[in-house]
Amino acid sequence: MLEAYEHAADAFTSTVEERRAEPMSWWVKRIASPSGLSQAYGAWDNEALVGSVAVEFSAKPKTRHSALVLGMYVRPAYRGRGVGMALLQAAAEAAAERPGIRVLTLSLTEGNEPAMRLYLAAGFAVWGVEPLAISTGAGYKGKVHMSRRLHPAGPVA
Repeated sequence: MLEAYEHAADAFTSTVEERRAEPMSWWVKRIASPSGLSQAYGAWDNEALVGSVAVEFSAKPKTRHSALVLGMYVRPAYRGRGVGMALLQAAAEAAAERPGIRVLTLSLTEGNEPAMRLYLAAGFAVWGVEPLAISTGAGYKGKVHMSRRLHPAGPVA
C-alpha cells in the first residue's frame, strides 16, 4: 500500500508520509481487524502482491447495513487484465455473505477515468460529488461517491 500512496497519490486522501508513520499494528488491523470490522483482499502473481482492496464495516446500528470499499490499488503492469474486477468481486461477495450488509460504497478522485470505468463495470453508480475534497499537486479535486446494492430484490431495512 505504501507503493500505492506514493505512485497514485491523488487517488488517496492520506499521504505516503502519513501511512509510513503508522505502526505495524495499524496495518495488521486494517488487513483483518480482530473485531471483524475490516477485511483486506489481495491479488497475487506467484509470491508477488499485485493488487489489493479492503472493506470496512460499521459497528454503529444505524449504518451497519453499509460497507466501505477502500484502498483499491492494482500495480500498473497488471491493470487491464481483470485484477481490479476480481478484487472488487471478492470484496462484494464477502460483504454480501455478512448478515445485514445491503450496500457497498466507495469514493474516487474526480478525473480518475480508469477507476470510474472499473467501478461502473462492477455495478457501482455515482450518487454525488464532493467538491474540493482533496488538495493535490495539480490543485483541488472532487471526490466522486458511488454505491452498489448487494441485495437489489430485498428490503433495505
